[in-house]
Amino acid sequence: MTPDFDALYRRESRRVLATLIRLLGDFDLAEEAMSEAFRAAMEQWPGEGVPANPRAWLVSAGRFKAIDALRRRERFTTVDPESLEDVPAEPEAEREGIDDDRLRLVFTCCHPALAPDAQVALTLREVCGLTTGEIARAFLAQEAALAQRIVRAKTKIRDAKIPYEVPGKAELPERLEAVLRVVYLVFNEGYSASSGDAVTRADLSQEAIRLGRLLVELLPDAEAMGLLALMLLQESRRAARSRPDGELVLLEDQDRSLWNRALIAEGVELTTRALRTRMFGPYCLQAAIAAVHAEAPRAADTDWSEIIGLYDALSRLNASPVIQLNRAVAVAMRDGPAAGLALVDALMDELRGYHLAHAMRADLLRRMGRKPEAAEAYAQALSLSQQGPERRFLERRIAELEK
Repeated sequence: MTPDFDALYRRESRRVLATLIRLLGDFDLAEEAMSEAFRAAMEQWPGEGVPANPRAWLVSAGRFKAIDALRRRERFTTVDPESLEDVPAEPEAEREGIDDDRLRLVFTCCHPALAPDAQVALTLREVCGLTTGEIARAFLAQEAALAQRIVRAKTKIRDAKIPYEVPGKAELPERLEAVLRVVYLVFNEGYSASSGDAVTRADLSQEAIRLGRLLVELLPDAEAMGLLALMLLQESRRAARSRPDGELVLLEDQDRSLWNRALIAEGVELTTRALRTRMFGPYCLQAAIAAVHAEAPRAADTDWSEIIGLYDALSRLNASPVIQLNRAVAVAMRDGPAAGLALVDALMDELRGYHLAHAMRADLLRRMGRKPEAAEAYAQALSLSQQGPERRFLERRIAELEK
């Protein structure tokens, strides 16, 4: 049987890369070694069979490929090939709370010596394997600028000899904010893919949840619990967010019997624990909002006044235009589309490049019967959207209005 190398790469590549970075101490060398290891697997495994431990095989092959590459070079600055000879393929982990190479890699990429945006971009690229284009869309930034940011971050880690380790307990709290931000961006890309022909990317959201669980185990901080709760509550709706043919289903139209009640129960329990600390922040409040949605038996039963109150509290901590946009939706659901539209219009200068803002405005105009304006706003959202199901949904809305 021919191995499914695409599935293997999706499942193992980031784990293999993280371990190779630890063994080799160099991002670019590790990336090259990983690529060579997968190439060797594609050449050898169809004839020889898949090894019992594919990940260990790939790590070992990558390490030896790196040694060979360094020996072929006349000059190298960061790794001596002789120093790698005695490194076993699977060295014993120094267990200090969490022995996970990807978690070590997250904290390395989020080191305070790096600029905040560089921390996030590098982690999304190296830990989670997002393309530069996907990261740029998550940042609403230019792809070329993001690429340069990632290169500079790698250079800084190498030149400053930033350690590849989970920080000690004393340093963890100050380092946690950037890590949580990274994990949340990874989850968002998985929960609502920025491009491609699928509404969601389960591999990314599941990876973010896994990292979230590790963070809560490592440091049971209220915001870490809040972020994990938020991700679990949103992930609980995955099965209902698209039709069997892959087309998008809006929250108000979802079959709530498909929601994962085990994830909801865990998310609500974590939210309650976090809020009881009275030291909560934005992630806890967003989890509380998600819990209100999750506990409503029907869309019509949603307590929009409670959601607006939670958004008011969230705005006092983080008055971002996206949060204000979401609050405007809640106001529209409680007080009518005209009230929501006034709030959305006040935000459009800041959100002109954000396709969901145009889609939100279009929906409110549609509900008010202002069809030409709604069609124009949907067309603007369509011009900015990169996701296949989302684009087809917007096209259907435009066609309905043009009838």
